[in-house]
Amino acid sequence: MRIVAFGDSLTAGYGVPRPAAFPAQLEAALKAKGLDVKVENAGVSGETAPQGLARLDWSIPDGTDAVIVELGANDMLRGLDPSTTRKALTEIVQRLKGRGILVLLAGMKAAPNLGRPYRETFDAIYPELAAAEGVLLYPFFLEGIAGDPKLNQPDGLHPTPDGVKRIVSGILPKAEELVAGVTESKTR
Repeated sequence: MRIVAFGDSLTAGYGVPRPAAFPAQLEAALKAKGLDVKVENAGVSGETAPQGLARLDWSIPDGTDAVIVELGANDMLRGLDPSTTRKALTEIVQRLKGRGILVLLAGMKAAPNLGRPYRETFDAIYPELAAAEGVLLYPFFLEGIAGDPKLNQPDGLHPTPDGVKRIVSGILPKAEELVAGVTESKTR
């Protein structure tokens, strides 16, 4: 089974060795559960959701069974209009679904310093999009590590290998659900 992790530096593995990056650790965790999967790394550091949309077609090769979409952190850090992020993520999800690819949407949350109106508008993107498009949702990709200096690199934004391990343990049940969905769709 071929899964593509499509995202920004959090997927790419900024500042950590390649075997410690999210796709590699997730693949190892899924294989430890007895699942025959390959998780490919399609992360680009610094990328926004609109930039991800621009490279979607050539980043997700034919034969891909499922995609984990992890984009939006850079949009938020740059204060981009949440409607722009929502539009790009919606098109990404719809285009993947149109190709028969199952999607797990990895949510992001806005930093508190951006103010309540921005935070509420941004944070609503992921659960609303997942519900509207009928895709799996992991509500907050950085759950359990955001703001923890022991699990983040000195920049305070990117996880250490142990931080990535925590992300993987959090998202693993949803990733297993994604794999089960692919298996089910292939047996129909």
